[in-house]
Amino acid sequence: MQSGGETARAALDPRGPGERSAALQPLPRRAPLGRQDRCHAGFRSPIQSPRSSPSDGINKETLQGEIKELKEKDLALDQEIAQLLAEGYSLDELEKHISLLHEYNDIKDAGQMLLGKLAVIRGLTTKDLYPEFDLELSD
Repeated sequence: MQSGGETARAALDPRGPGERSAALQPLPRRAPLGRQDRCHAGFRSPIQSPRSSPSDGINKETLQGEIKELKEKDLALDQEIAQLLAEGYSLDELEKHISLLHEYNDIKDAGQMLLGKLAVIRGLTTKDLYPEFDLELSD
């Protein structure tokens, strides 16, 4: 009876069963996988959470200073919003402009794809096609 390695090698040998060499050797076995107990160990993240080391220099004063800075930043942003509203800008107008910009970008992307496909068909670069369609490189 042949082992698994011999069977695999015999199946790959183009000679018939009577012509096969008696010196066929079994295929080498896989190396052992190492310690099996590591497979079931718990996952340890390489990134340490801030809670894992309380003595890393963060103290109450540092946190209070960061909170104060964030409150100042929040106040400055509120003042900037108030100034823009006073100048006549509205949230609805801003949302409309953003929506139109998204639509413009979608149309421009479709045009760039078509231009790219045409360039491939013609064996050119898209840059070579810009003058033909009255486009500038900044478009």
